[in-house]
Amino acid sequence: MKFLANIVWLVFGGIIISVEYLVFSTLLIVTIIGIPFGLQTLKLAVLALWPFGSEIREIKDNSGCLSMFMNIIWVFIGGIWIALTHLVFGVLFAITIIGIPFGMQHFKLAGLALMPFGKEIV
Repeated sequence: MKFLANIVWLVFGGIIISVEYLVFSTLLIVTIIGIPFGLQTLKLAVLALWPFGSEIREIKDNSGCLSMFMNIIWVFIGGIWIALTHLVFGVLFAITIIGIPFGMQHFKLAGLALMPFGKEIV
C-alpha cells in the first residue's frame, strides 16, 4: 500500500517538489558557505521523493550546539517559509478524507523543513 501511495504522490506533485529541492540544493552547494544548507535540502528532496514509509529520527551522536546553531540560521534564511508552505499544503490536503494521508506527509516535510540539522531519514 505504501508503494502505491508513493506512486500517487510522485504523479501528483512529489517529483516536482523533489526536483525543486534538488535545484536549490545544487545552487547552495556551489557556494562554500551554502554546502551545509545544500545538504539539508538534499535531505528534503529525498523525503519529498518517497515520503510514505520514511521516518525522521534524531541522530544519536549529535553535536547539539552546532546543530542548534545551524537550525537557527536555517530558520532565518528561509526554513520557516518552507515549513509554512508544507503546513498550508498539509491543511489543504487534510480537508478531504482521501487527502489526509498526503496531508500527513506534508506535515512530516514541514517538521523536517523547520529544523533539519541533527535529523536523519530512515
